[in-house]
Amino acid sequence: MEVKEVVSILNAKVICGKQYLDKSVDFGFASDLMSDVLTLDADNILLITGLSNLQTIRTLEMSDICVVILARDKKASKGMIELAIESDLLIIETEKSMFKTAGLLFEAGLKSVY
Repeated sequence: MEVKEVVSILNAKVICGKQYLDKSVDFGFASDLMSDVLTLDADNILLITGLSNLQTIRTLEMSDICVVILARDKKASKGMIELAIESDLLIIETEKSMFKTAGLLFEAGLKSVY
């Protein structure tokens, strides 16, 4: 699934990384525990989280995840955006819950990591 489809399905807002909207993602994972994210062993993952801080961006970098959706109407801080731009990451914000976000994307064909 292309990221631009994700944005459309969620009626979400792209905060940074618009140049990556044509990127494909194969799997979705939802968690607020970044230690769980660090254990993932798959490629082309999209992360759904409500954790809106620099730790999220650092975890994405370490996990080779390029797309994060901030759920529950969480907002990316200026520091998060700056670091994401430096690291070529895409941040998306949605007002939907993590459950609703994951459900909509799963229904649209995004696969679960497990």
